[in-house]
Amino acid sequence: MDFSNRKILVAGTGVSGMGAVGLLSSKSADIFLYDSRSEVLEVSIAESLNECHIEKEKITIITGELPESVMKTLDMAVLSPGIATDADFVIRLRKSGIEIIGEMELAYRCGQGRLAAITGTNGKTTTTTLLGEIVSRHYSSSYVVGNIGVPYSQIALETTSASVIVAEVSSFQLETISTFHPKVAAILNITPDHLDRHYTVAAYVEAKKRIMMNQTKEDYLILNYDDGRTRDIAKEAKAEVIFFSTQSELESGYYYKDNEIIYAHDSVKTHFCYIDELQILGLHNIENVMAALAMAVCLGIPPYTIYKAVKAFTGVEHRMEYVAVKRGVKYYNDSKGTNPDAAIKAVNAMRSPTFLIAGGFDKHADYGEWIRSFDNKVKCLVLIGDTAPTIAACAKVNGFAHTIIVRDLYEAISFCAKNAKEGEAVLLSPACASWGMFKNYEERGRLFKELVFDLED
Repeated sequence: MDFSNRKILVAGTGVSGMGAVGLLSSKSADIFLYDSRSEVLEVSIAESLNECHIEKEKITIITGELPESVMKTLDMAVLSPGIATDADFVIRLRKSGIEIIGEMELAYRCGQGRLAAITGTNGKTTTTTLLGEIVSRHYSSSYVVGNIGVPYSQIALETTSASVIVAEVSSFQLETISTFHPKVAAILNITPDHLDRHYTVAAYVEAKKRIMMNQTKEDYLILNYDDGRTRDIAKEAKAEVIFFSTQSELESGYYYKDNEIIYAHDSVKTHFCYIDELQILGLHNIENVMAALAMAVCLGIPPYTIYKAVKAFTGVEHRMEYVAVKRGVKYYNDSKGTNPDAAIKAVNAMRSPTFLIAGGFDKHADYGEWIRSFDNKVKCLVLIGDTAPTIAACAKVNGFAHTIIVRDLYEAISFCAKNAKEGEAVLLSPACASWGMFKNYEERGRLFKELVFDLED
């Protein structure tokens, strides 16, 4: 796509913004890099450009209020996913008739190859990582991009018609697509999340559904049969729908029964693998494996290649990650459990009395079901962050009394180390986003691990 000499606003100065700037720079666009935060210094943005090997002399940096004089000259605006589509300056852009797209859409327009895209409230990163490893075993040109950490825009120009791109896509990224068209798409599950951004569950569901809006009958849509919201989406799909289930024996699709994953099609049932062959634990991970398996088959990858990759897969960092044993106490890092539904899955996987560290940024979630899932597994709930008082009050209402509020993760680890006994466990599974205390869940998880490693053996 030709962007030469077009005046384009890139909003956001994080990794997605820098990825978009790098891509547009190589396309000879006239770029305005914008951060609405007036406290952000232009010099720090310039340093980020330099770190990304982007010639800052060709970029106009703007912070604070977006000048009307600049807005009138724009041909397009590219939003980073962290920017809400109802932000004041975005509303002004929209009223001015300027085309607004996201970094993911920009990359798709500039890239080539087949796209496999994965969304859902939970399990996206595990499924994306696993599918990426499967794809890399069969296709020489493959990429894993998106919400998983590598901006799609960073690799778009490297892709060819033979490439396969595996993308983790968030609801934020899906809000700003228009031509984005996955050959294979998956919606793993939908439970209430990010209501601070989407406001209602219905709006959140609509954002997730956008992943399939450009698909045709030549494409594939992988859906979780056990999730009522995703099962209902099948009625609107134009693509061929393939279900997976851990709860039902399907007549057509992938399902789990009696320690096996089975594929049913045309009245034939085919064994794929035994669950005890997997290195990742929990029912939620069986769902992730089935979703990745279904997508890989749709991409034309031979079953034995898929089997070898699935059998070798050990999981992802920050998702039920075993850290260490200190004085007979096992420590687990589930920093990626950023909402109550994900944190429920982590609690369900625990096999010993657990000190649970939780809390963080308030996304206006309901914590009741999560607390009720403790079921005598959680010995003490150790709370940090803005949501600590809210969660403590919810715990009290739901009959859970063993709660303590501490200042930060340092104090949380110290408390657990002093009070947990041999044979018990400490789990970081916050049920909340990391913002406000940390840049992201990765930083939170890394600090947790560092603090655990520093404890006496």
